[in-house]
Amino acid sequence: MTTSSSDSSCPCGSANLLSECCGRYHAGTPAPSAETLMRSRYSAYAMGLIDYLLDTTLPAQRQQLNREAISAWSLQSTWLGLEVESAEVLGGKPEHAFVTFTARWHDESGEHSHRERSAFVQNNGHWYFIDPTVPMKIGRNDACPCLSGQKFKKCCAVFF
Repeated sequence: MTTSSSDSSCPCGSANLLSECCGRYHAGTPAPSAETLMRSRYSAYAMGLIDYLLDTTLPAQRQQLNREAISAWSLQSTWLGLEVESAEVLGGKPEHAFVTFTARWHDESGEHSHRERSAFVQNNGHWYFIDPTVPMKIGRNDACPCLSGQKFKKCCAVFF
């Protein structure tokens, strides 16, 4: 685990101080974009901020997350860097976005790299990560789990 004070560089790779970057989002300020949320989530993994990781996942998916597994991965890894390739804002009501990134880390089995195109949705001024590993039991005509008030098929269905 990397521990960081507010005077250290942010783990997200921005070259900014943690207090001027992801630290403010960890402290409760909503991330202004999907890319910013993704960067702050990487920093949270690097810093062992498991509550932040849970809180920034789509609320309808949180109960299915394995807190212990997330914590173990976070704390037993040395986080080596993040590279954001692209951030695509899709717009709409609610606003949706994709962020493509590569995260690198080292653990007991060696060095790893993971490339992903993550989906995000904004609701009530907060961006949320849509976790593709969490199955959703929802019908096309059911209310969308992002709480937009729309039917699932007209909102987040493309991400599941």
